[in-house]
Amino acid sequence: MKEMDLMVLLAVFQEMLGAWLWILIGLAVAGTAALVLLLLRERTVVSRRLVQSELLGLLGGVVALVVMAKVSSSGFTDAGGPADWFLIASVYGLGLVSTTVLAYTVLGWVKRSGQAS
Repeated sequence: MKEMDLMVLLAVFQEMLGAWLWILIGLAVAGTAALVLLLLRERTVVSRRLVQSELLGLLGGVVALVVMAKVSSSGFTDAGGPADWFLIASVYGLGLVSTTVLAYTVLGWVKRSGQAS
């Protein structure tokens, strides 16, 4: 494959994750929208909540690696070249960022709903 085609990537991810792909995409869209609404409402980033979310993000990166190992037919010991290690690092980074964003959003909305307006 000489060219990167979005439809090929979509087909590969669909084959690997099945229905979970669409659940994860929906969660990403809903989480991003909720984060934007939260930031517009608060008009600031709460540093304490961000640090807590970043700590949860570290765990989310590990969970993403475990999920990747479960859905693929190869393990971490099969990684041979730089492309494999780049993919592993990318999966960890995506899990870290996604978990951080979702944790920040959930913590923000839970705190807001507990406050009296």
